[in-house]
Amino acid sequence: MADFTDTLTDQHIAMIAAQPVFFVATAAADARINLSPKGYDSFRVLAPDRVGYLDLGGSGNETNAHLLADGRITVMFCNFQQPALILRIYGRGKPVLPADPEWAELAGHFTLLPGTRQIFDITVESVQTSCGWGVPVMELEAERQTLVKYHAQADPDVWASKYATRTTSIDGLPARPTDRYIAGT
Repeated sequence: MADFTDTLTDQHIAMIAAQPVFFVATAAADARINLSPKGYDSFRVLAPDRVGYLDLGGSGNETNAHLLADGRITVMFCNFQQPALILRIYGRGKPVLPADPEWAELAGHFTLLPGTRQIFDITVESVQTSCGWGVPVMELEAERQTLVKYHAQADPDVWASKYATRTTSIDGLPARPTDRYIAGT
């Protein structure tokens, strides 16, 4: 049975804090739906009606392009322990890059990781919970450190030239290119 609220409750926030993984979905007209799993300690509840997550450089920049084109975003958490529960946050988001004026305030809520390229700032429009009875019970063995290690060891000039070319999505939608955040700069 699904329940809807306009904002996150204390119970929702506690459930979110206990999850090691979440999923992000975005879409734009005539574009593919983008669905991505996210890990690390990269999600924050900023207020009952505002959340954000830290984005590291990866294979593409679809979320950035879709939010610029459409703004809609869905974030899903599954409780892989007990009690079974699925929580979806429906909202409107925007990418905030290190060069943006909002960066300092927003970045202060996170521990920035090597390869951080943007933070997605999301206004919560509604929250849905459902039973999650079809989701298996699982345990986290460990976070993968490969992506953070890759970014920590990458030559800054090579990284910058690679990501400077990522100005469109796989469907040709414009994306804002970004430089990654480098600690101490």
